[in-house]
Amino acid sequence: MGCFWGIERFFWRLGGVISTSVGYTGGNTPSPNYQEVCTGTTGHVETVQIIFDPEIITYEQLLKHFWEEHDPTQGMRQGNDIGSQYRSAIFCFDEKHLNLATHSLLNYQKSLNEKFNDKPITTTIETLDKYYLAEEYHQQYLAKNPNGYCAMKGLGVACKI
Repeated sequence: MGCFWGIERFFWRLGGVISTSVGYTGGNTPSPNYQEVCTGTTGHVETVQIIFDPEIITYEQLLKHFWEEHDPTQGMRQGNDIGSQYRSAIFCFDEKHLNLATHSLLNYQKSLNEKFNDKPITTTIETLDKYYLAEEYHQQYLAKNPNGYCAMKGLGVACKI
Protein backbone atom coordinates (compact mmCIF):
# COMPACT_ATOMS: atom_id res chain seq x y z
CA MET A 1 0.00 0.00 0.00
CA GLY A 2 3.04 2.30 -0.03
CA CYS A 3 5.04 3.69 2.88
CA PHE A 4 4.45 1.42 5.83
CA TRP A 5 4.02 4.16 8.47
CA GLY A 6 0.49 5.26 7.57
CA ILE A 7 -0.61 1.77 6.62
CA GLU A 8 0.43 0.39 9.99
CA ARG A 9 -1.41 3.20 11.81
CA PHE A 10 -4.55 2.58 9.77
CA PHE A 11 -4.61 -1.14 10.52
CA TRP A 12 -3.66 -0.92 14.22
CA ARG A 13 -6.79 1.24 14.72
CA LEU A 14 -9.16 -1.44 13.37
CA GLY A 15 -11.12 -3.53 15.85
CA GLY A 16 -9.91 -7.10 15.80
CA VAL A 17 -6.34 -6.22 14.87
CA ILE A 18 -4.23 -7.57 17.69
CA SER A 19 -0.80 -6.45 16.57
CA THR A 20 1.07 -4.88 13.67
CA SER A 21 4.71 -4.66 12.72
CA VAL A 22 6.50 -3.19 9.74
CA GLY A 23 9.14 -4.89 7.68
CA TYR A 24 10.39 -5.87 4.26
CA THR A 25 9.40 -8.75 2.02
CA GLY A 26 9.27 -9.78 -1.62
CA GLY A 27 12.91 -9.17 -2.41
CA ASN A 28 16.12 -11.04 -2.99
CA THR A 29 18.54 -9.65 -0.40
CA PRO A 30 18.72 -11.49 2.94
CA SER A 31 18.04 -9.29 6.01
CA PRO A 32 17.84 -5.95 4.18
CA ASN A 33 17.92 -2.66 6.04
CA TYR A 34 15.99 0.51 5.23
CA GLN A 35 18.84 2.17 3.35
CA GLU A 36 19.29 -0.90 1.13
CA VAL A 37 15.55 -1.20 0.42
CA CYS A 38 15.38 2.48 -0.55
CA THR A 39 18.00 1.95 -3.28
CA GLY A 40 15.44 -0.16 -5.18
CA THR A 41 18.04 -2.88 -5.77
CA THR A 42 16.80 -5.43 -3.19
CA GLY A 43 13.32 -5.90 -4.66
CA HIS A 44 11.66 -5.61 -1.25
CA VAL A 45 8.37 -3.92 -0.45
CA GLU A 46 7.70 -1.92 2.71
CA THR A 47 5.23 -4.28 4.35
CA VAL A 48 2.85 -4.32 7.31
CA GLN A 49 2.33 -7.63 9.06
CA ILE A 50 -1.14 -7.83 10.62
CA ILE A 51 -2.08 -10.25 13.39
CA PHE A 52 -5.85 -10.31 13.75
CA ASP A 53 -8.70 -12.10 15.48
CA PRO A 54 -10.91 -13.59 12.71
CA GLU A 55 -13.83 -13.70 15.17
CA ILE A 56 -13.80 -9.89 15.19
CA ILE A 57 -12.46 -8.93 11.76
CA THR A 58 -12.22 -11.34 8.85
CA TYR A 59 -9.47 -11.64 6.28
CA GLU A 60 -12.00 -10.52 3.66
CA GLN A 61 -12.71 -7.34 5.67
CA LEU A 62 -8.98 -6.64 5.87
CA LEU A 63 -8.79 -7.04 2.09
CA LYS A 64 -11.70 -4.62 1.66
CA HIS A 65 -9.80 -2.01 3.69
CA PHE A 66 -6.62 -2.76 1.72
CA TRP A 67 -8.28 -1.95 -1.61
CA GLU A 68 -10.25 1.06 -0.42
CA GLU A 69 -7.49 2.87 1.51
CA HIS A 70 -4.84 3.21 -1.21
CA ASP A 71 -4.50 3.49 -4.97
CA PRO A 72 -3.58 0.02 -6.27
CA THR A 73 -3.13 1.31 -9.85
CA GLN A 74 0.05 3.37 -9.49
CA GLY A 75 2.71 0.74 -10.13
CA MET A 76 5.96 1.52 -8.35
CA ARG A 77 4.66 4.37 -6.24
CA GLN A 78 2.02 5.74 -3.89
CA GLY A 79 1.45 9.46 -4.29
CA ASN A 80 4.75 11.30 -3.93
CA ASP A 81 6.53 8.16 -2.71
CA ILE A 82 8.26 6.70 -5.76
CA GLY A 83 10.17 3.42 -5.91
CA SER A 84 9.66 -0.32 -5.98
CA GLN A 85 9.47 -0.44 -2.18
CA TYR A 86 6.17 1.51 -2.37
CA ARG A 87 4.40 -0.80 -4.82
CA SER A 88 1.06 -2.33 -3.92
CA ALA A 89 1.40 -5.97 -2.89
CA ILE A 90 -0.29 -8.65 -0.82
CA PHE A 91 1.76 -11.48 0.65
CA CYS A 92 -0.27 -14.46 1.84
CA PHE A 93 0.58 -17.23 4.28
CA ASP A 94 -1.39 -19.97 2.55
CA GLU A 95 -3.34 -21.03 -0.54
CA LYS A 96 -6.71 -20.11 1.01
CA HIS A 97 -5.64 -16.51 1.64
CA LEU A 98 -4.00 -16.36 -1.79
CA ASN A 99 -7.29 -17.37 -3.44
CA LEU A 100 -9.30 -14.89 -1.36
CA ALA A 101 -6.88 -12.08 -2.19
CA THR A 102 -6.97 -12.90 -5.91
CA HIS A 103 -10.77 -13.01 -5.87
CA SER A 104 -10.88 -9.63 -4.09
CA LEU A 105 -8.56 -8.12 -6.73
CA LEU A 106 -10.90 -9.25 -9.52
CA ASN A 107 -13.91 -7.83 -7.67
CA TYR A 108 -12.19 -4.53 -7.01
CA GLN A 109 -11.09 -4.24 -10.62
CA LYS A 110 -14.76 -4.57 -11.63
CA SER A 111 -15.65 -1.75 -9.24
CA LEU A 112 -12.85 0.43 -10.61
CA ASN A 113 -14.00 -0.25 -14.17
CA GLU A 114 -17.44 1.10 -13.29
CA LYS A 115 -15.93 4.45 -12.23
CA PHE A 116 -12.81 4.81 -14.39
CA ASN A 117 -12.15 3.97 -18.03
CA ASP A 118 -8.57 2.79 -17.74
CA LYS A 119 -7.21 2.10 -14.25
CA PRO A 120 -5.78 -1.42 -14.21
CA ILE A 121 -4.71 -2.71 -10.81
CA THR A 122 -0.95 -3.26 -10.57
CA THR A 123 -1.02 -4.98 -7.17
CA THR A 124 0.92 -8.23 -7.00
CA ILE A 125 -0.37 -11.13 -4.92
CA GLU A 126 2.00 -13.87 -3.90
CA THR A 127 2.80 -16.34 -1.17
CA LEU A 128 4.97 -14.93 1.60
CA ASP A 129 8.52 -16.23 1.51
CA LYS A 130 10.41 -14.25 4.15
CA TYR A 131 9.46 -11.28 6.26
CA TYR A 132 12.25 -9.17 7.72
CA LEU A 133 11.32 -6.92 10.63
CA ALA A 134 12.18 -3.27 9.96
CA GLU A 135 14.35 -1.25 12.29
CA GLU A 136 12.89 -0.32 15.69
CA TYR A 137 12.51 3.37 14.83
CA HIS A 138 10.05 2.40 12.05
CA GLN A 139 7.81 0.34 14.37
CA GLN A 140 4.67 2.30 15.34
CA TYR A 141 6.39 5.32 13.79
CA LEU A 142 3.29 7.53 13.61
CA ALA A 143 2.49 6.86 17.27
CA LYS A 144 5.94 8.26 18.10
CA ASN A 145 5.64 11.03 15.47
CA PRO A 146 1.90 11.88 15.21
CA ASN A 147 2.50 14.61 12.62
CA GLY A 148 4.71 12.36 10.48
CA TYR A 149 4.30 12.00 6.74
CA CYS A 150 1.68 9.69 5.21
CA ALA A 151 0.78 9.57 1.50
CA MET A 152 -1.93 6.89 1.78
CA LYS A 153 -5.05 7.86 -0.19
CA GLY A 154 -7.78 5.74 -1.70
CA LEU A 155 -9.68 6.23 -4.94
CA GLY A 156 -13.14 6.58 -3.38
CA VAL A 157 -14.33 3.28 -4.82
CA ALA A 158 -16.01 0.70 -2.58
CA CYS A 159 -14.78 -2.87 -2.64
CA LYS A 160 -17.51 -5.49 -2.80
CA ILE A 161 -16.54 -8.59 -0.88
